[in-house]
Amino acid sequence: IVAVGRGLETPSGATVIDGSGKFVTPGIIDTHSHLGVYPSPGISAHSEGNEATDPTTAEVWAVHSVWPQDPGFLRALAGGVTTLQILPGSANLIGGRGVTVHSIPGRSAQEMMVPGAPMALKMACGENPKRVYQNRGPSTRMGNWAGYREAFIQAERYRKKWDDWVENGGEKPDRDLANETLAEVLRGNILVHNHCYRADDMVNMINTAREFGFHVRSFHHAVEAYKIRDLLAADSIGASMWYDWWGFKMEAWDMVPQNIALVSDAGARAILHTDDAMGIQIMNQDAAQAMYAGIEAGLDISRDEALRWITANPAWALGIDGRTGTLEAGKNADV
Repeated sequence: IVAVGRGLETPSGATVIDGSGKFVTPGIIDTHSHLGVYPSPGISAHSEGNEATDPTTAEVWAVHSVWPQDPGFLRALAGGVTTLQILPGSANLIGGRGVTVHSIPGRSAQEMMVPGAPMALKMACGENPKRVYQNRGPSTRMGNWAGYREAFIQAERYRKKWDDWVENGGEKPDRDLANETLAEVLRGNILVHNHCYRADDMVNMINTAREFGFHVRSFHHAVEAYKIRDLLAADSIGASMWYDWWGFKMEAWDMVPQNIALVSDAGARAILHTDDAMGIQIMNQDAAQAMYAGIEAGLDISRDEALRWITANPAWALGIDGRTGTLEAGKNADV
């Protein structure tokens, strides 16, 4: 983007698009998608999202599973979604690395990647890991948290070993792919995106992050985010939420349609996400419904604020707000 405003001079040879009576917005961004790793057609041969072989699989990367020919990418683009984060599924306590891509065709997922976007770590708490690993552990929330803490204890040792080698030399440590990922989380180079529904689970994860010195970038689904919206605002933690999905399991029960608006009103980073190949096509409509749910509850929610739930705020959550998410000179022409 070279300039934004009224009465601008058109450079010679430029293509002019008459947008009279229409809106121009930043490209819509979805922080939580499984397009490409659960592509269409949805058959078992295409099920690439969960490496459900161990409760912690920090060593796997979603980018290695993304099928770039998934027709869902072009459907998302038709709905205005230009950027999306593709994450591993939520079977595991630690599911692996996510990747941020543009909704454009490519021969490989690498060609679709947003240049310079940080990688993500997908974590999941609550009922999903309990269900998947109930016969081989963890089968309780106690077991979940023991698993997170043990993984980061090992990562701390691994990071220290490599930091000592960089500083002092000596025998080079052996690489460990899982600990390599978690060490980069501890260094702040990989952003944590955490599937978490209940308020108490989110508070437990905030405490665990403090214990090990990392930061949760955004809780995902977060149907009870409204209960801890002040804590999210104080800790600069985003909440990636649905407008109207809840009640399909116990931890998703205590939802209110004003969830996004309440989190936004508290000054926290409110984000609308989809986790769905169909929902990603109508994010603008869901944002409008969430806005009016807030207005009907007496909250002062503007269209600008609601638009930020699907543009500027998710750009921040993905660490790409310096190049997209708003229409400003110097940013990508992502419109």
